[in-house]
Amino acid sequence: MATAHGKLTKIQITAKDISPYTKNSQLERAASTHDTTGYAPTGDAKTFSGGTKEAKFTCSGVYDNTVSVGPRLVLVGLEGTSMAIIRNVEGIGTGKPNEAFNAVLEKYVETNPHDDMVTWSADFQVTGPITVTALP
Repeated sequence: MATAHGKLTKIQITAKDISPYTKNSQLERAASTHDTTGYAPTGDAKTFSGGTKEAKFTCSGVYDNTVSVGPRLVLVGLEGTSMAIIRNVEGIGTGKPNEAFNAVLEKYVETNPHDDMVTWSADFQVTGPITVTALP
């Protein structure tokens, strides 16, 4: 069985690489379903049809106050804005998967615990399709 290590993941938001500042990311895909069960269903089992697709993207990491291109500068103040995102879950290289999509920044959070590092997180709602290709 082949595996991929998460440390290889690359994330670009509006063409800015935030990978060095990101510890976790998740792309969650879903679809709505519609109950199509009629009277007297076979075996008393409901039936369903698939509907429209949607996706959410989240990412988070450790705040870095020494950089001039980190997530804070890319995301703060842009809540409600649609942004171009590229996600390379296996890193960069020929034949590796490339996911490109637009997503609206729903929330940006900075967390400041008194006994740990400052962290950040961002939640996005994907708008439109996710285009999956292989890197050349």
